[in-house]
Amino acid sequence: MNTIYSILHFLFICFEVILLFNLMIVVHEVGHFLAARWRGLVVEKFGIWFGKPIWKKTIKGVEYSLGSIPAGGFVALPQMAPMEAMEGDSRLDRKNLPPISTMDKIIVAFAGPLFSMTLAFVFAFIVWGVGRPMAEGEGSTKIGYVMKDSPASKAGLLAGDKILSIEGHPVTSFSKGSASVTWRIVSSESDLIPIEVERSGERLTLQVQPEIEKGKFWERKGLRQIKIAPIETARVGKVLPNSPAALAGIEAGDIFTKLKGENVYSSIPIFQEIKENPEVPLALTVLRNGVEFEKTITLAKPIGMEQVMLGVQWDPITSIVHLTPWDQVTVSIETMGNMFSALFSSKSDIGLQHMSGPLGIMRLYYTLFESEHGWKYALWFSVVLNVNLALMNLLPMPVLDGGHITIALIERIRGKEISGKVIGAIQSGCAILLISFMAYVSFFDVQDYGPGKSKTKAPKTIEFAPPQ
Repeated sequence: MNTIYSILHFLFICFEVILLFNLMIVVHEVGHFLAARWRGLVVEKFGIWFGKPIWKKTIKGVEYSLGSIPAGGFVALPQMAPMEAMEGDSRLDRKNLPPISTMDKIIVAFAGPLFSMTLAFVFAFIVWGVGRPMAEGEGSTKIGYVMKDSPASKAGLLAGDKILSIEGHPVTSFSKGSASVTWRIVSSESDLIPIEVERSGERLTLQVQPEIEKGKFWERKGLRQIKIAPIETARVGKVLPNSPAALAGIEAGDIFTKLKGENVYSSIPIFQEIKENPEVPLALTVLRNGVEFEKTITLAKPIGMEQVMLGVQWDPITSIVHLTPWDQVTVSIETMGNMFSALFSSKSDIGLQHMSGPLGIMRLYYTLFESEHGWKYALWFSVVLNVNLALMNLLPMPVLDGGHITIALIERIRGKEISGKVIGAIQSGCAILLISFMAYVSFFDVQDYGPGKSKTKAPKTIEFAPPQ
């Protein structure tokens, strides 16, 4: 029964991912289609999905089709620069079609990104209403854990420090947007990163030397890190029956505030203590209903397992934020601008290999849908993705909408059209570059499905023997 449920759950999430992914591409193409009809262009085909058509019908001279490969759609506009490789061979001779103005070409090309940006605002309005889940650590700049012997530890950073700025740039969150701790560290270009923190009411500036983990030559290059984790209250969500925690009287909702008398700002130090000192009773300070008390818990092994455990499941604190549509879109635009700035910087460690193609995007959607607030996360990510789709398509590269606009402007300046052969050659070259880029990033995306990465094993049932 569990196997059937897992299969159905997997298929349903795949359906959700494909639905959202295709919606974004089709809306983009609808923008081109409606603009072309408005400006009086010849629309030869409008197809949803690619591959061999499973349905097609010609209505008022336009061939509508539904393909067999669920991967977006296309509009065949022979008066624009056609793409037979994706749209199929044209039955119309482009030379015999009436010419269209520069403005018509620009309007039709711009309509796709405009519709993508409009869809981003639609999603943003929905997110504004239903809210976006935000983990406690995501919206804070407080350090919850510093790994031993890490760059942060060597520089003197401590759990509980609140990071104020990095390289002089104020930070407002741990991982959200370009004003985040994570982004400022990975995009830094100095050998030493000055990090300003607030500790016990004082401001300190510490110089941290980041490190980059080296992997295999075929793997994505590592990015700068100082090995810290955000604050995450160690709140108990569930206590397993007969576990050490249950026998010690720990209850759901309890918060562990101290370990061996030292403040803890995350559950990670408790995991580390259990791992490093399994034979030593765990000395914890517990907060319950505003009252703190001490507990010393002797750890035990679950049935059939060799590792000792405390026997609790954590309940991370998550809030629902309601950012305005404008804030959501502008943050997405700013994030993309910073990404491009890093890509073209000679000192940056960020490269094209750190971008994702369709495989990576769909995998991320799948991961978001699997979470507790799946649809809310997916809607928020759809805002980001539609903004990216709109702006990426405006790049002045033939085969992209920005390329059509650029060609139209060049033709206007020259006073005559560029020959179809020249445009075809340019488009073919750019199409090869684009396909090569997609293959390049997909090569790294595929590795995310490798051993120890994307494969998630079903958790083993953890049971403790009743006390003797």
